[in-house]
Amino acid sequence: MITPTTDETSTRHLYVTRHGEATPDESGLTPGGRRQAALLGERLRGIPFAAIHHGPLPRAEQTATLISEALDSNPPLIRSAPAGDYIPYIPHKEELPRETADATLERLAQFPEAERENGPALAAEALSRFTGPLPGDEPRHELLVTHNFLTAWLVRAALDAPPARWLGLNHCNAALTVIRYTPGRPASLVFYNDMRHLPEELRWTGIPPELRA
Repeated sequence: MITPTTDETSTRHLYVTRHGEATPDESGLTPGGRRQAALLGERLRGIPFAAIHHGPLPRAEQTATLISEALDSNPPLIRSAPAGDYIPYIPHKEELPRETADATLERLAQFPEAERENGPALAAEALSRFTGPLPGDEPRHELLVTHNFLTAWLVRAALDAPPARWLGLNHCNAALTVIRYTPGRPASLVFYNDMRHLPEELRWTGIPPELRA
């Protein structure tokens, strides 16, 4: 849990989304992914965003740009490595259910070495940069366009859950999660994985078929 300092007097509203549906080679967005991003931008129109943070990969950057184009305001687009795609935390075997521990660790070991080795430091920087109350007198609204793993990590942290509990949280493409950080109070998960702005055919993309509603 993040403990606010005496200088942190303003509430931060963090809007988190996973990028739109990506092409098979992950070089950008599918036509459906572009539509997802535009529809999310329409939903967010009217919110006075101070900034839009996004990861460095094309699918996140393109999503952030399309959302920005639909907004009434013109917040700066900020490209950020901590907003990228990486494994935030690799648990020890004893932190996992006995029945699935080996399979989970084997699956994580298949990810690129850079995502595994650099992930924990980037995840710590993400918590420092994107979460918690802020100095000032006015509430601040920020949008974070990122990936499934970091979204899960931020939600886990907001709920003050054990580090390994980021595993098992899944976020659909261009769905919306909002976390509120108010001085002197625990973080509040306002809502998670909300897809009301997407038509049925654009929902549940980016999530394993067996977990789709």
